[in-house]
Amino acid sequence: QVQVVESGGGLVQAGGSLRLSCAASGRSFSPYDMGWYRQSPGKEREFVASINWATGGTLYADSVKGRFTTSRKELKNTVYLHMNSLKPEDTDIYYCNTFGRAPITAKTYWGQGTQVTVSS
Repeated sequence: QVQVVESGGGLVQAGGSLRLSCAASGRSFSPYDMGWYRQSPGKEREFVASINWATGGTLYADSVKGRFTTSRKELKNTVYLHMNSLKPEDTDIYYCNTFGRAPITAKTYWGQGTQVTVSS
């Protein structure tokens, strides 16, 4: 059983910063990548950022490039989302996502989400 747990959401003023954390745990779990999505009520979940576990290569949505950075702590299967210059339109529930094997079959796992609210 793989568990994915996010933390670090909250309320921040526009222009401020937040750091989200996500840890994936489970017997023999080995991620291929970990990343972040966000979703507002009534809207589809959208991609934010991801990091390749083997190479450290990162991808970002155009809407967050230059403001958000994702990083990892490999041995702890933990990924971070550093969010700077936050805007009210960044208000969403942020979900951690990972694709990995535990120990043989690969599948996608999601966290429960953490609320980020940016006030104007």
